[in-house]
Amino acid sequence: MAKGDPGAATRSKRAAPRTRRAAATGEPELVQLLTPEGERIETALGPDGTEYRVDFTDEEYRGLYRDLVLVRKLDAEATALQRQGELGLWASLLGQEAAQVGSGRALRAQDMAFPTYREHGVLYCRGIDPIMPLGLFRGVDQGGWDPNEFKFNMYTIVIGAQTLHATGYAMGVAMDGKTGGEDGEAVIAYFGDGATSQGDVNESFVWASVFNAPLVFFCQNNQYAISEPLERQTRVPLYRRAGGFGFPGVRVDGNDVLASYAVTRHALDVARNGQGPSLIEAYTYRMGAHTTSDDPTRYRIASEVEAWQAKDPIARMKAFLLKQQIADESFFTEIDEQARAESVHLRERVLNMPDPQPVSMFDHVYPHGSAELDEQRARFSQYMESFEGSAH
Repeated sequence: MAKGDPGAATRSKRAAPRTRRAAATGEPELVQLLTPEGERIETALGPDGTEYRVDFTDEEYRGLYRDLVLVRKLDAEATALQRQGELGLWASLLGQEAAQVGSGRALRAQDMAFPTYREHGVLYCRGIDPIMPLGLFRGVDQGGWDPNEFKFNMYTIVIGAQTLHATGYAMGVAMDGKTGGEDGEAVIAYFGDGATSQGDVNESFVWASVFNAPLVFFCQNNQYAISEPLERQTRVPLYRRAGGFGFPGVRVDGNDVLASYAVTRHALDVARNGQGPSLIEAYTYRMGAHTTSDDPTRYRIASEVEAWQAKDPIARMKAFLLKQQIADESFFTEIDEQARAESVHLRERVLNMPDPQPVSMFDHVYPHGSAELDEQRARFSQYMESFEGSAH
């Protein structure tokens, strides 16, 4: 994104550099540039004294709002499609849009991202057609996009496995001499709070630290590992775990798209310049179910959800745009109409997807095939052909 809006500083709330303190607010310490009420904080401090700020043009602020609204609407359409039997499963990002759009827009074109199965907002920011993940969850294909073209790896269902993939890739980037300067490559690995209990994630911390990998670990702490609340997962803030592995950690307000951008951009630039890995804990909340097979009302209370609704990432960005007179009601109406039209188009495309041939499930098991796989394919084909014969 471009920089240099001369009016941005004067529109921002004039305040000394700060991190929101638990003692003052009763909430966890975190980096914040936009309050839930839509007030701008000019500069925020990280735990190591790093100053975080953004300086966007008015059009860039409006663009971030557009991203948030479109991503939420497309995600809601996917949830509706699953409820109507058109998708086998869906993992909603509802409530986590700011963490994903902020970090996704902070990536430079050459950076590589390794997602879980919920990073639809980052996928959108990388320029990938939103239909792609729906093909995966409909069972039509395995995702469909080219990771090398979009610098966005395939969705990973195995919890935490992508952090090892990202670490190996980042080590390769360093060994190939692709770091250094703004043109250098950095890597980001997304995972949830529950994944921090996995061995894969902790092993990736070790390897990334020891080999000084140009890698940012981005943990979206949405407060629940399926039904397990954060207090059942850890006794210390997750970002502090980085210190035990020898690299810095920072907690950011994951419902603040500006802070999510600023913290991620800084961490990526540090990594690409050979200063090693870091951990970002985006403190956010999963407003919906873990996936469409989950019932969150069985393990959390309505008042908790309502408290987080007051911190909604889209509402606070809208409040900011209105207060600073960066956008008016006609703009918001236009964005809502655009989101509705794109969601309708997405639904039409999903319903028109061709059904895959069952035998195609053998196509990508091994890169070069195997005799055993060929035998299984042949036997399955005969089995399917027996049904075709019985129809006559």
